[in-house]
Amino acid sequence: MSLNHGREQLAIPGPSVIPDRVLAAMHRPSPNIYEGELIDLTASLYPDLKAVARTAHSAAIYISNGHGAWEAALRNTLVEGDGILVLATGRFADGWADLAESLGIDCTRIDFGMQGQADPAKLEEALQADTEKRYKAVLVVQTDTASSVRNDIPALRQAIDTAGHDALFMVDCIASLGCDRYEMDQWGVDVTVAACQKGLMTPAGIAFLFFNEKAAAARGRARPGLYWDWHPRANPEIYYQQFGGTAPTQHLYGLRAALDMIVHEEGLENVWNRHETLAQAYWAAVDAWGAGGKICHNIADRQKRSCAVSTIETAPEDAARLRKWTEKEAGITLGIGLGFGTPGSAGYNRRFRIGHMGHQNIPMTFGVIGAIDTALKALGIDHGDGALEAAAKVMAANTTAKE
Repeated sequence: MSLNHGREQLAIPGPSVIPDRVLAAMHRPSPNIYEGELIDLTASLYPDLKAVARTAHSAAIYISNGHGAWEAALRNTLVEGDGILVLATGRFADGWADLAESLGIDCTRIDFGMQGQADPAKLEEALQADTEKRYKAVLVVQTDTASSVRNDIPALRQAIDTAGHDALFMVDCIASLGCDRYEMDQWGVDVTVAACQKGLMTPAGIAFLFFNEKAAAARGRARPGLYWDWHPRANPEIYYQQFGGTAPTQHLYGLRAALDMIVHEEGLENVWNRHETLAQAYWAAVDAWGAGGKICHNIADRQKRSCAVSTIETAPEDAARLRKWTEKEAGITLGIGLGFGTPGSAGYNRRFRIGHMGHQNIPMTFGVIGAIDTALKALGIDHGDGALEAAAKVMAANTTAKE
């Protein structure tokens, strides 16, 4: 008998759970794309997007996934033959570097592996050695979705400044924007890359670039091409220039509803605090399971963990068994062991990921923890008890509604 006959839940690190309000806002006929409501709605998005990124600088919207935003960031600031320094933590900074190399950009990578955080001291050392200022940009992700490490962006900025280097500082916030604290202007980031399908709770299909004056000036030597050029998108003379053509109409209505929830109702500081509390509830559950088995966090130091995603290690094959059981029997889809080998390999099959980003609350958190706990028991996997109680204590200690 299967108990999976209710509402299914995604617990992968993006695309994340889409709120009913966002779905309802998108479920409408296509609007007039030349004048009227859509033009006004689009204009209202930019101040709120900037508020989420914590920047007063420019913003551009692209009809793409995060990879498209990666390419746009590179095309607007670099030319073939330029050198860049990539701080490779987990999998996704490497992906950004691969794309850069396909554009003829010379990439130097400092590899911190699948469990390491980018080391500011190594960054400073590399930049001090670059006496000819060959590196035009430093690339890093704030949160790596595969490993769940969270990099210390202010510390990396300080390393660049201490080295006295003028490279652009580019940060991928695709997995972290609207989940982990991020302060673009305060932390001295020149280019921020983001997308809509994770913390911003909107179906995949639109991405964002936020860029300051230093990055805008770099465009003067670049040749981004008409479609990727961020200048007309951020400074349009005609509405369609904001999207390089037809607007992603339904997505814009959905994004408007999502930003209302984040910025104008819950408030960004509260959103960050909620993500931190729910993440800590998951961490407490994992610690409880690990007390009686071989389940553990991929990132041991909680100060280096993302509040958007948790990567969990198990005994060989157990993660694959868990993922299969929770999806079939409980309607909970867990993330795969991305970046730890090819599908079916030993490293891949002993890891799973929990996405706790965006539209998440206490019952949804208990649903995922309860499903995993049930799977551990059903499959006879060694584990400690008390996961649900440990998670409950964390959430109870951080609620505001106390009698």
